[in-house]
Amino acid sequence: MVQIKGSAIKETIDQIKSRAGEEALQKILGLLDEETRTICQNEVFSSSWYPLDVFTRFLEVEIRVLADGKEEMVMRGSEVVIERQLRGIYKAFVKLGSPEFVIKRIAAVHATYFQGVPIEVQLQGHGKAVVRYTGFEKQHRIMGFAIMGFFKKALEISGATDVVLCFTVPIEEGKAFSELSISWC
Repeated sequence: MVQIKGSAIKETIDQIKSRAGEEALQKILGLLDEETRTICQNEVFSSSWYPLDVFTRFLEVEIRVLADGKEEMVMRGSEVVIERQLRGIYKAFVKLGSPEFVIKRIAAVHATYFQGVPIEVQLQGHGKAVVRYTGFEKQHRIMGFAIMGFFKKALEISGATDVVLCFTVPIEEGKAFSELSISWC
């Protein structure tokens, strides 16, 4: 079973509370299945592991309620999270790093957020890379938006321009792996 670190769930819930309020969170919780609602309404521990299915179901309902079903808003949300982190405590690692370094670093960070999802980075010459995620299942497809948001914002902050991201093997295909193609100038 693929799992995600509680800190991702906790940060998402906190972001909803600060952006849309407790009432919006309660509306989302009311639309969730029993397992997801139980986990999300109780205390979520940052260092604990939770089923990724729970998080993706939560994100899907959040997007339906707060963003009129526009899944690309998950990408924007992850851009906000990574920008706050990279302009704060992790500022030095992006300023000093080349885009290639940043891609490797983001993939390494993702490896600490997911359990059961090995991640490989292949640099393909200047300005191109492929990141392979093994273990995601079809129902985890919304994570693709979050992953693209992290890479896009981190690369832009590191000085890369014309950043283009595309899942050449999308998560929703349910294959043994998914692949994100990244290019930049």
